[in-house]
Amino acid sequence: MKPRIFLFAVLATFLHKNTFAQKKPNIIIIISDDHAYQAIGAYGSKYGKTPQIDRIAAQGALFKNAFVNNSICGPSRATLLTGKYSHKNGFKDNETSEFDFSQDLFVKQLQNVGYNTAWVGKIHLGDKLQGFNYYDILVGQGTYFNPDFISKEGRKRTEGYVSDIVTEKAIDWLDTVDAEKPFCLVIGHKATHRTWMPDPKDFGSYDAVNFTLPATFYDNYQSRPAAALQEMSIDKDMKMGYDLKMFNSLEDMMADGNFKRMNQTQKDSYIAYYRPIYEQLKQGNLTGKQLAEWKFRRFMIDYLNTAQSMDRNIGKVLDYLDRKSLAENTIVIYLSDQGFYMGEHGWFDKRWMYEESFRTPMVMRYPALLHPNSTINAKIVNADIAPTLLELAAIQKPKDMQGESFVHVLKNNSEEHRKDLFYHYFENGEHAVSPHFGVRDDRYKLIRYYKRIENWELFDLQKDPNELHNIYKDPTYRSVVKRMKKKLLTQMRQFDDKEAEAIYKINIDQ
Repeated sequence: MKPRIFLFAVLATFLHKNTFAQKKPNIIIIISDDHAYQAIGAYGSKYGKTPQIDRIAAQGALFKNAFVNNSICGPSRATLLTGKYSHKNGFKDNETSEFDFSQDLFVKQLQNVGYNTAWVGKIHLGDKLQGFNYYDILVGQGTYFNPDFISKEGRKRTEGYVSDIVTEKAIDWLDTVDAEKPFCLVIGHKATHRTWMPDPKDFGSYDAVNFTLPATFYDNYQSRPAAALQEMSIDKDMKMGYDLKMFNSLEDMMADGNFKRMNQTQKDSYIAYYRPIYEQLKQGNLTGKQLAEWKFRRFMIDYLNTAQSMDRNIGKVLDYLDRKSLAENTIVIYLSDQGFYMGEHGWFDKRWMYEESFRTPMVMRYPALLHPNSTINAKIVNADIAPTLLELAAIQKPKDMQGESFVHVLKNNSEEHRKDLFYHYFENGEHAVSPHFGVRDDRYKLIRYYKRIENWELFDLQKDPNELHNIYKDPTYRSVVKRMKKKLLTQMRQFDDKEAEAIYKINIDQ
C-alpha cells in the first residue's frame, strides 16, 4: 500500500508541477522593419509572396486595423516595450532621443513571475538593455551582410546574411531555456529597411513580374502643402547608387559602405546580378516618367527580394515550435514597426499619418484562444500589445501603461476596441516630413502639422480612401471639423500629450 501511495504522490507532484509550468504562455514577437501590409500575401498583396507570415494568419488571426502611435523605427519599438506613447516613454524620434531602459517594461513584469526573456536582432534603442535575461542585438540599424552584434560578452561580427543569423541566434537561445519556465523572445529583423539588400539566393524572384503603378504614384499634393515639401519621392529622392545599386563604376560600387563589409563571394554575387542591369539601363537612356517608373520597378524587386529571406526565416521559427511541441502554448505575433509606402503618393519610407504608414501589418497565433483563419477588424495600436500580453500571462497592468488590453477581442473577434486613434510624429529631420499629430475614427481623419508647416488636414476616408483631397476648409464639413477637433482634444488629454495640446490651442485658421 505504501509504495502505491508514494507513487501516487510523486505522480501528483509531477502533474501539478507541469500544469503550473504550462499555465503561463510562451511568447514570441517577431518584429520586422518597414514591412508594408501591401507586400504581404495574407493582406491581399498582388505580388508579395509571404507563405510563412500567411501561415501565422491561417493558423490564427489577421488584424485588419492595427496602427502605430508614431510611424518610425525606434519610437515604435519603445512603445512596444513600454505600452506607452512616445511623449511618455521618452523616445520621440531617432535623431535626438535616448531610451531609458530603467523605466518599467512589459518584459520586466514577465521576469517578475518567472519568465526567461530575450531580444535578438534589431532593437535600435541603444545597447544598455534591462529586462532581458539574454540579448544579442544588432549595432544601430544593423547591416545586411556580416553584421556586428552586441551581447553581454561584448561586440562581435558574424559572417553571413542578417535574416539567417538573427534567426539562428534566436533558435540557439531557445535551445538553452529552462523547459520548466515560460519564455518571452523578441526577434528583431533588419529587413525590410532601406537599402534593401537581398540574400543572393533570392535574386530573380520578382524579375519577371509586371508591377502596376499605384493609382496615386503621380500625386500632385494639391491642398496638402506638407506632402509637397517631403523628400521621400521615388522619382526625385531615391538614389540610383545607394538605393538601387546602379553605380557608375564597379569601383564606386565597391566603395559603398554596404559592399565594403562583404566577403568576395558576396561581392561577386552582387556584381553578377546588378552590373548587367546597370548596363541595360545605361543603354536605355531613360528620362522623366520612364526613369521614375523604372526606379519604382527596381525598388519593388529589391524590396520584395529582401522580404523573401525574412519570411523564410520566420518559417524556421514556426517549424522549431512544432518540432519541440511548443506551438500549442506559445503566442506568436508578427508585426512591422510601422507601415511603408510602396509607391503610393510617389513615395518610399514611412512617418506620415496617412494610412500606408499609420497602419501596420499584424498577425497572431495562439491556439488556446484564437481559431484558425480569424479576422479581427477592431482598431488597435501598438501600445496595446504590452498590456495584452500581461493579461494573457495573468499579470496586472501597471498604472502608467497607456495601452489597453485587447484580450476581449481575441475571445470575441467581433468586439470593438478603440473608437478613436491618436497619433503623434515628432521628428523634424530626415525626409523633410513636418511633425504632426491627429485623430482618426471610422470615417474621418484630422491632422495638425507644425514646425515646417502650420496647417490642418481633414479627410473623408469613406469618399477619399487615398487621402488626396484635404477638405478642412470645405464649409460643408464645418460640423465634422468641430466634432473631430473635440475628439482630438479628448485624445490628447487622455494620453496627457501637453505638447500637442499647446500647439492645438494656437489658432492658425485666421
